Amino acid sequence: MIEQYKLGNGLRIVTEKMDHVKSVTIGVWVKSGVVNENRDQNGIAHFVEHMLFKGTHNRSARQIAEEIDRVGGQINAYTSREYTCYYIKILDEHVLLAIDILMDMLFFSVFDESEIEKEKMVIFEEINMYEDSPEDLTHDLLVETMLSNHTLGLPILGTIESVDSLNSQKLKSYMSRVYHPSRMVISIAGNFDNQMVLKNIEDHLGRWNTAIDTITEPNDLKTLTFGNWTRYKEIEQSHICIGVRGVSLGSDDLYDLLLVNNTFGASMSSRLFQSIREEKGLTYDIYSYLQNYSDVGLINIYFSVNPEQISIVKSHVLKEINKLRKRGLTHNEFIDAKAQLKGSCIIGMESTSSRMAMLGKSELMLNEIETQEDVLNKINSISYCGIHEAIERYFNYNEMASVIVGKDM
Repeated sequence: MIEQYKLGNGLRIVTEKMDHVKSVTIGVWVKSGVVNENRDQNGIAHFVEHMLFKGTHNRSARQIAEEIDRVGGQINAYTSREYTCYYIKILDEHVLLAIDILMDMLFFSVFDESEIEKEKMVIFEEINMYEDSPEDLTHDLLVETMLSNHTLGLPILGTIESVDSLNSQKLKSYMSRVYHPSRMVISIAGNFDNQMVLKNIEDHLGRWNTAIDTITEPNDLKTLTFGNWTRYKEIEQSHICIGVRGVSLGSDDLYDLLLVNNTFGASMSSRLFQSIREEKGLTYDIYSYLQNYSDVGLINIYFSVNPEQISIVKSHVLKEINKLRKRGLTHNEFIDAKAQLKGSCIIGMESTSSRMAMLGKSELMLNEIETQEDVLNKINSISYCGIHEAIERYFNYNEMASVIVGKDM
């Protein structure tokens, strides 16, 4: 059973009881990402996420890790382009410990200058790691290129220069401005006493009243950037990502495109994989995927290949897009893709972590709860006619961007 609550300060809480499990996952979601940054302080949202693990007035960084490890729990966080999530998965008997540690990190983190300087070195290495991971780099460069007219297109990690300029005062100022209760959601899924957990959270957060939320949200992204770009790297394979305009998170066309993408390039049985890898043997890795944000979305196609084969593989990809636009999906493909979507939804929602994530993200980004039943209903309502309208609307190779990382032949 899913329940929703809202504290007087605007903080939202979403819970789902799962009596058949012995664990609980609790997540704290914040509207904090590169979309809230500028170029001078690019990477600050990600840096704040790192620093919340570096010690509080009550616990050292080591103690935070040890207290969770001691009871077999897991603690982690991640920063995306539009939000940050901190979460702990733990046995149900230790749920109050998880809440206490997350609240300690949120309210009592130290932001010690010596720790900040050490963490800069860690993030510099993270940036270097991405530079040495051409597949990941290609995906990120495509987004940063297509969304270059908006802060959403800034690199999540920041740059060496922007990260190096950060200090305790800047981090604390950002956190006090962006980490506002009205911009946050706590989501919990698993086996727990609902009233006990709610009372505990309210004891921690109920009196939290910061200054009035004055964050100005960035303007809607009106224009995407199209064209071809190359990042030269002396590597054996070239990595290519092609993108066209997709749909936002709340779009009515989202599930139509998810279904089409399943058939087009999302799996080993998809058209791209079967045609270009299995039948022609031109590449080892090829797939397509959707990226969806509040105001915009992308449909991306990735492949890696010998540099001499780039134009050949790209021409076959364009042929598959053209075939999709002209002929659409067969009825059997439509039935299979719908079943695949439903199966993925059901299997993907079996853990407390995935249910916590679905509740938290949908409430934070859509201001509504999207349950598993809601998703299944949307999948069931996809029509054969609707998917072909979506194909015509979005698979438009006349407005396309591509990024190559490696050697461009």
